[in-house]
Amino acid sequence: MAFLQVMVFRSLIKEIQPACEWMLRCIGVKVSDLLEPSPNNGTIYTSAAEYQVIEKWIKTDKGYSFFDFASGRRDKIMQPYLFVAQRGEVKSHVLSHEGQEFIYVLSGQMKYKVSNIEYEMSAGDGMYFNSLEEHRVIPVSEQVKYLAIFTEDAGRPTSD
Repeated sequence: MAFLQVMVFRSLIKEIQPACEWMLRCIGVKVSDLLEPSPNNGTIYTSAAEYQVIEKWIKTDKGYSFFDFASGRRDKIMQPYLFVAQRGEVKSHVLSHEGQEFIYVLSGQMKYKVSNIEYEMSAGDGMYFNSLEEHRVIPVSEQVKYLAIFTEDAGRPTSD
């Protein structure tokens, strides 16, 4: 039953995320704290075998899937994810959220648009940006795998 409640909550939160993030920030609670069923403040180790289990991946309605490396960690500063996106499956959409983000391409090629600039990225390429800037991924190769690590809070002011 708890799993179903979490899935319903995740679906709902997508619809009201901006307003919820603002309200939760006001009371000092992170969205990830609400989504994680068994909080842990210690070390989270993830073996390669764990993220090869497809049932542990989250398939989004945007057309890509991701694995949350630190789903059991509460009060984290970073959100580390492994993303897989297939060409032709990712729906056209833009993202914008509090914090900062780092992208590192593991395999494949993609275009990653931040603000008005589109970057062509291949395995080994990385990018760091303020995630309040609108951004989106466009797979170029059949499949692209990339790490995305982002913070939930704005951190220090930037001078962009």
